[in-house]
Amino acid sequence: MKLLSVNIGLPRQVDWNGKKVQTSIWKKPVEGTVRVGRLNLDGDRQSDLSVHGGPEKAVYVYPSEHYAFWRSEIADVDLHPGAFGENLTTLGLLEDQVQIGDRLRIGSAEFVVTQPRMPCFKLGIRFGRPDMVKRFLQSERTGFYLSVVHEGHVTAGDAIATVSREKHGVRVSDVVSLYGSDAGNQELLRRASEWTALPEGWREYFRKRLWGPDE
Repeated sequence: MKLLSVNIGLPRQVDWNGKKVQTSIWKKPVEGTVRVGRLNLDGDRQSDLSVHGGPEKAVYVYPSEHYAFWRSEIADVDLHPGAFGENLTTLGLLEDQVQIGDRLRIGSAEFVVTQPRMPCFKLGIRFGRPDMVKRFLQSERTGFYLSVVHEGHVTAGDAIATVSREKHGVRVSDVVSLYGSDAGNQELLRRASEWTALPEGWREYFRKRLWGPDE
């Protein structure tokens, strides 16, 4: 597993449907070593902290393997590392392999996988396509967020190591599938609702979808 690119961006205002919208979704790769703080990377900042950023969404990861799919889907768009707003573009770290709660070491920093990305309308702004949020979710190529356990530094080319993992865990892809339509998988729903590494908002959402004993 490897870190291919480190990407940062600051808030900017853009016009969208006749309104001014502030967004930080435009990220560009940077060279050299970048410091990782508790809430973001140096030189990077989230715009709307009510839905973005915070300890549980400090760093966003997107697998480089998904870029080939999107290049075939939206061939008229220039896709480069950071195009999906990710801070870290990776190799060998896919949603169906990564568990919520996995502890990862990249460079001298350590992280914990917290949740998949559920995009807002700003993804549509980034690509100039109102249907992009729907397409993104349907693809199940969501990437995922990390919290920062130990601050440190990362550099493109760093190896990614799994420091610890619990057995029989809930994968990022499991959470995405359950969010989409898989309410019939009550065993997985129950497991996700009890998986303490998953943020409380997600667990509460899944608890509400559990069937009662007489249902």
